[in-house]
Amino acid sequence: MILNKWLIGLLSGTLAASAMAQAPADTAVKVTFGGFVDGYYAWDAGRPPSMDRSFAGGALFTTQPARHNEFNVNLAFIELKAEGARVHGRLALQTGTSVQSNYSGEPTNGTVSGPSLGRIIQEAVAGTRIGTNLWVDGGIFFSHMGMESFISRDNAAYTRSLAADYSPYYQSGVKFTWTPSSTVTAQVDIVNGWQNISENNSGKGVGARIDWALAEGSTLSYYNLLSDESGSQPRAFNGVGAKVVRGAWTLMGEADAGSQAHASASTSTSTSTWYGLMALARRQVTPTVALVGRVERFADDDQVVMSTGKVGGRANPPFHGNGASVGIDVAPSPRALWRTEMRGFGNRDAIFPNGTAAARATDGFVVTSLAVTF
Repeated sequence: MILNKWLIGLLSGTLAASAMAQAPADTAVKVTFGGFVDGYYAWDAGRPPSMDRSFAGGALFTTQPARHNEFNVNLAFIELKAEGARVHGRLALQTGTSVQSNYSGEPTNGTVSGPSLGRIIQEAVAGTRIGTNLWVDGGIFFSHMGMESFISRDNAAYTRSLAADYSPYYQSGVKFTWTPSSTVTAQVDIVNGWQNISENNSGKGVGARIDWALAEGSTLSYYNLLSDESGSQPRAFNGVGAKVVRGAWTLMGEADAGSQAHASASTSTSTSTWYGLMALARRQVTPTVALVGRVERFADDDQVVMSTGKVGGRANPPFHGNGASVGIDVAPSPRALWRTEMRGFGNRDAIFPNGTAAARATDGFVVTSLAVTF
């Protein structure tokens, strides 16, 4: 009897081991951990007294760098990623001054949500494959709009363009991603709205993105979002972007345009509009050194997405101006990146800080950053 039990146990163990050995390899899920720290120092010619790179009562015109004359952390995060043939996901927790500024508009509606919770979550998203090359993901995830990332190391220039800063970096909802071929990826998102985790009205947003891979490293993209802001103000946003890589050169461009219905019918027009344009060139001059330059334009006359605040006794003078930047990147090792950039703006109206004096129509800053990926 004892021998029979021993034989049955041995046979069961052998069969179980054999079954495990023969199980499809694609059922395995690979889990990896990582992190990123980007520290910086910036000097703004406007010398804002509060150290925030904004005029008193106004908005941060760029979320990166967010502080003047201060050593600080732009972005730091830790992440856990899971990758499998049928499931995947990412959980990343973050902090930094770019996080504080970018999530400052997160709604507070109720007592169990809002910016105090939302700003620490860079992504909390999980997905499963529901068909051939078709995935569904849900949670908090990076926005499908624009050509630049929230993570500085992934962008061609250290600072982000105004077109990027004034379109969503993150969203909360569900997304469907379909890859019908090796050159086309299509995505449809159903989200709470225009860059908000906490809901502030009963409406939802629907957006789409299509990326065409023209050649290795080169893509053409279209993206949009239709949403209902403040419960009664439909918003439409469309954008196109292109990235071309040829040898040591990387060229990138973006054109975005948006419109939103006025809250009141008393205005002279039924909708407000805004737009952003950006063109960038980057050259890898040595294996460890790259040069980058960018020009841009942004206009939001009715202050739909960019509020300038009360300046010199005048409420909300519009942002309608141009910008340019030059930078140098040095990568002393594959996981370290030292970036320095000079950037300037000119606006039709005086909206930029000027120490303790009245605002002025031009501004500029220099920033240097050391980032490490681990």
